[in-house]
Amino acid sequence: MNAFYEVLDQLYKKVLLGATLESDSHKYVFYLNPALSDQECATTLSVEWPDTDGVQDRHQPPPVEVTATPAAGVCVKRISQTSSVRETKLLQLTVIHVMISRVVSVETEIHAQEKYRDITKILLHSAEVDCKLICLVQNSDRLLSHMAAKCLALLLYFQLKEKITLSSYWSVFCQKNLSEYSESNEVMHCLWILIAVIKEVFKDTCSEKAEILKQFLTTFDNTFEVFYSSLFSQHFENCQDPSKIVNSLVSFLDLLELLIASRIYLKLHFRSQRVLFLKPSCVLDILTWPIQAFVKRKLMIFIKKCLLCKVGEDLCHASVLVTMSPDHHLDVDMLALANAVLHTVNLGLLKTWSVDGKWPCFGGKEVHPGCGDTAGPDHVLLRAASLVIMKSLEIKFRNYTSVNEMKVDLQRFMSELLTFLKPHLQPSLQLHNPCEWLSRVFIEQDDDMLEAAKASLSIYLQLSREYESTGSLTQEKEMWMHHTHENGYNPHCIFIFFLKNIGFDSTVLLDFLISSETCFLEYFVRYLKLLQKDWDNFFTICKVFDATEIQPGMNICGCVPLLVQDQSSHQMPPFDGLTAPDSHIHAHTCLPWASGDSSELLKQDVMSSETHTTSDHSPPSPHASHTLVDYDSSDDSGAESMDQHVTNSQQTSYNPQASRKIQDPAGTSRYKKELSLQPQSSPLVPKQSAASFSIDCAVAPNNIVAEEGIFYRIVKCFEELQGAIYRLQTKNLFPYNPAALLKLLKCMEVIYSKSVSLL
Repeated sequence: MNAFYEVLDQLYKKVLLGATLESDSHKYVFYLNPALSDQECATTLSVEWPDTDGVQDRHQPPPVEVTATPAAGVCVKRISQTSSVRETKLLQLTVIHVMISRVVSVETEIHAQEKYRDITKILLHSAEVDCKLICLVQNSDRLLSHMAAKCLALLLYFQLKEKITLSSYWSVFCQKNLSEYSESNEVMHCLWILIAVIKEVFKDTCSEKAEILKQFLTTFDNTFEVFYSSLFSQHFENCQDPSKIVNSLVSFLDLLELLIASRIYLKLHFRSQRVLFLKPSCVLDILTWPIQAFVKRKLMIFIKKCLLCKVGEDLCHASVLVTMSPDHHLDVDMLALANAVLHTVNLGLLKTWSVDGKWPCFGGKEVHPGCGDTAGPDHVLLRAASLVIMKSLEIKFRNYTSVNEMKVDLQRFMSELLTFLKPHLQPSLQLHNPCEWLSRVFIEQDDDMLEAAKASLSIYLQLSREYESTGSLTQEKEMWMHHTHENGYNPHCIFIFFLKNIGFDSTVLLDFLISSETCFLEYFVRYLKLLQKDWDNFFTICKVFDATEIQPGMNICGCVPLLVQDQSSHQMPPFDGLTAPDSHIHAHTCLPWASGDSSELLKQDVMSSETHTTSDHSPPSPHASHTLVDYDSSDDSGAESMDQHVTNSQQTSYNPQASRKIQDPAGTSRYKKELSLQPQSSPLVPKQSAASFSIDCAVAPNNIVAEEGIFYRIVKCFEELQGAIYRLQTKNLFPYNPAALLKLLKCMEVIYSKSVSLL
């Protein structure tokens, strides 16, 4: 190994350890200054390197400062083997990359960091290393090009962090290649480096990252918008090299995600961050291109992240996540994207969109022989498309004023979605409750399933408020209830299917409540609030679920509307579909409190009981600002403000150590007294009366039946969950203050007790 390479190797080992360098910085620059071509390797190093910092060698650079130009460089003596020259260049780039990494790292010892910073600045100004790196990025050697790109990205970030004006070489190079899309490799190099720089900004833990990124985006704001329009206006069929436009599309989607993430988390405002929302049809047109399935999959996942405001969340550590303050402009942009998605669906995208083919495989495109057939629908696409449509409907309905328009649009788009999904779900949904589509599509993706369930619940609540505000007739409400089942968005059915999928296991619910990886907390609280107002419909649907287990061919859409009609008319005519086969006892004998009068009496009793339970106690402790919000407010305000409060609790409290600081003993004892959650309190499901809510009226005499009914299992699950949360809270093991959640579960106990007393 030649002497020059040995010196670099010794230097690499010292920098890798973060050791302090003692020699003059210009001497290190002599060895780190990369050569642009093998022809430059004509200078022979003949002077010794002084042994001042433990690096031993026979050579040293000239005692004067080395000044280089983009066309000149220092190299080892001429080597006959090209591989040795290549290895030397790679080692130079590696040392530069590690050195800059040490400069920007807060873990580097201060004296070593200052020395590395000084060497980097000399490389930047005297050796013009940024210009040389740009030339090396365009090298045909892919490994050399990649290492040069990594060094250049980190060097650009170093300049931003040190408030050094970006090199004109880089600005010209980037703007030239992104001014108009071309099938050149330089486009990919520019995109990759831009993405790497922004990722470095996100990874930084300093408080000035917004200013750092602002300095960077100011230079390229207009360039990004021009490239966006140019890239998405291409005709895929006319491309000479389809692989290049595919690579450009994938990379630019990553760049768009980072730009939008910087808008949300760093509160920056540039036009390039809004370009997707200003021209959404450009991106959505890709779904109609004859392009590979993985590109469409990536695009749908990207749109899903945008609508859920989850772009860039994998880059944002706990310290980066901030409270989502209201942003009117972002709301307007989200509405524009949602409208564009629904417009695309309305034009017939789902009717012509095929998701059949081989399943996506981790780590490659093929599976080993004997591992089974992979033919079938692309479930990643099915989930993403379904959630995108549901979330788009939810966003659009926030701006509706007419309940009739909402119903028309909801029926049209949900019908489109269910028609699209039915051929890909086996067995078909036709013989089951249409609301089952959600749990079956998202069975393998908990976070998406709960987001879809939350969106469906929000749509239902929005329609409910509209009906209540307009004073709609009972018959219209009955038709609407039928509509919720027929189009697969009834919240009670969706929740019951969810519980069935987890086997009514309260420990699974507890895991969801503790974890911050899903929106289950927010969804669960909203549903419990709905359950307080809609308990009678919930009970009715539980009875129908039991009946469908006895008679699998029964269609719930034909059962529930009749039961609702019976409740509204204060009559319960016989309905053989709700009884066991060969039973002579009609369903209404199992529903003595399901009439309108009894349900109203139940609601009044529950409200008075809640008032009596909570009115005599002091307000929550000052720690409430760090805990779960008190959900005793109205449904309207709760729906609007819940995102903020639940997000705060998830982002600031999911730490067992932090929970000990949040929950004070006095507050815990007060809530314990208020909620009456002592172990000796009456159980949520009384042993003597629990069996009276099963559907199997023909089996047990006097309406006392076994404990297999859906209703009993749900109530029992609530009871176990309430006890588990209380036990964890008393031991300060729950990651946030669950007092408001326990209060809602306590309301379920009160409602159940009142319903039992009416039997």
